[in-house]
Amino acid sequence: MLNRKDILGLKDMTKEEILEILETAKEMKLRIDDSSKRVNEIKGCSIVSLFYENSTRTKTSFSLAGKYLGATVQDLGVGTSSVKKGESLIDTGKTLDQMGVKIMIMRHSMTGAPHILAKNVSAHVINAGDGSNEHPTQALLDLFTILEYKKSFEGLKIAIIGDISHSRVARSNVFGLSKLGATVTLAGPSTLLGGSGLLGVKTTPDVKEAVKDADIVMGLRIQFERQKTTSFPDLAEYRELFGINKEILKYAKKNVLIMHPGPVNRGIELSTDIIDGENSVINIQVKNGVAVRMAILKLLYQGGQK
Repeated sequence: MLNRKDILGLKDMTKEEILEILETAKEMKLRIDDSSKRVNEIKGCSIVSLFYENSTRTKTSFSLAGKYLGATVQDLGVGTSSVKKGESLIDTGKTLDQMGVKIMIMRHSMTGAPHILAKNVSAHVINAGDGSNEHPTQALLDLFTILEYKKSFEGLKIAIIGDISHSRVARSNVFGLSKLGATVTLAGPSTLLGGSGLLGVKTTPDVKEAVKDADIVMGLRIQFERQKTTSFPDLAEYRELFGINKEILKYAKKNVLIMHPGPVNRGIELSTDIIDGENSVINIQVKNGVAVRMAILKLLYQGGQK
C-alpha cells in the first residue's frame, strides 16, 4: 500500500511508489471490460470530485474508477455549490471532511491549490491538475501505457512536443520518466518552451531533432486559455512547423508510439492519419486512465485503513 496521505505530484514520488501504482493498474485493467472480476475493495469509501476547471476524461475516469471498486462517488458541482457564494477552498474542504468524505479529487486553475487543500483536511487529496504545475494521474496513465508496449523504461527516448510552458502533463511526465530511466526531449515554439530548461531535460525548437530515433512521440494541446498573449502568429504556421505528421515520424523509430493526453486538436498538433494510425495508442491511454485511477484509489484508501 502507498505510505502517503495524498497524490499531489510525481516530483515528490519515489520510483518505487510509481512502480507500485503501475503494477496494481495491471490487475485493475482486467476489471474494466469484465465486470465479473470487479471486487468492492473500497466499499464504504466516499469520494467527492471538486473540479474548478472543465474536464471530460479525468472526471469521468475517476468517477468510473471509484464505482468499479464499490465506492460512493459524488461530484460537488462547483458551479452550483457554495463556492459561488464565496466559500473558500479550505472551508469547502473542511465541510466535506465533516461529512465523512475519505478522498477528494481536485482540479484547479491555481498552481498549488490541491496542496493547500491537503494541508487542511483529513481526507486523502488527489491532484487532478493544478494550473501549469502537475497532472500526476495523467502522467501515471502515460507511464502505464508505455510500460505495456515497451516493457521497460531504461534507454527509451521520449519526445514531448507542443505547448510545454503551460503543460502540467509535460512536467509530470518529465518527473516520472526521468526517475524510471527514460531520456526526455521537449520541443515546441521557443515562445512555449519558457522555463522548461529548469526541468533538467533537453529542449529544442527543432521538432525533427526531438523526434529523431524516438520510441515515443507525445503531442500536447495548445492551451490558449493559459496564454496571456498569442505565442505564435497563427495555427497554420504552428501546424507547418510543429505539427506531427507522417513526414516528421520518418525520423522516429518504426515502432514509435504516438500519444496525446487529449483533447486533440485534429490537424493541428497531430494529423488525422497519425491519430487514427496503427502506431497511435491515444484511445488505449483513455482506458488505461481508468485502470491507473482505480489503482490509486485502492492503494490510498487501503493504506489509510491500516
